[in-house]
Amino acid sequence: MITEEKNYIFGIRPIIEAVHAGKTIDKLFIQKGLHNDLFAELWKLVRVKRINYKHVPLEKINRLTKKNHQGVFAFISPIDFHNIEDVIPSLYEQARNPLVLVLDRITDIRNFGAIARTAECAGVDTILIPEQNAAAINADAIKTSAGALLRMNICRTWNLKLALQFMKDSGLQLVACTEKTQDSMYKPDYSSPTAVIMGSEEDGVSPELLKMCDARAKIPMNGKITSLNVSVATGVILYELIRQRKKYER
Repeated sequence: MITEEKNYIFGIRPIIEAVHAGKTIDKLFIQKGLHNDLFAELWKLVRVKRINYKHVPLEKINRLTKKNHQGVFAFISPIDFHNIEDVIPSLYEQARNPLVLVLDRITDIRNFGAIARTAECAGVDTILIPEQNAAAINADAIKTSAGALLRMNICRTWNLKLALQFMKDSGLQLVACTEKTQDSMYKPDYSSPTAVIMGSEEDGVSPELLKMCDARAKIPMNGKITSLNVSVATGVILYELIRQRKKYER
């Protein structure tokens, strides 16, 4: 059964049909130990379509619905996701100076929505998020984004590291917004194609992604509190980037 108001679906056959109909599955919960012929058909689709899934206890699915779910429950995304490998060449073909915002393990829905709103206002071309450890794009996220999530290209990838390498190979510089540097956010030259990476509020940008970056940028702190909310920090660095690009346009 599919419920449009809540953007979820449950039951093996309904989920199979939803996938065949082109619905974008945001997250699929599968009961641990589930095995039968019908599920085998769904599992094949999960692997082929690379659907984001998680094995969970039966109790988890029972909390999501009291109806006959057959051990599977899926959230349907209200948006369609894009591939960064398609978006970057398209931006160059349009003679744009690509600006990509990469969100590394930002899982809070309200932060994500606020970031998307700022990104749209700042003219970001696309937001790139990982399949795992990313905020759900649901009604709350869209509301917090003031509808920006419905207007922007949102890309998802199973391997953020490979996606970043693709962007580097495509001529984008990678700039990490991080406290783990002495370089001010005013130091990098943002006039060229750029991907700005924002990390989780708990521990920032992942070390393996930091190693890939061409530059690191630290937001100056003059108060006693030494960090900003990630959505606020995103706005600060994006508008410094815009300031620089406007200067070069003169």
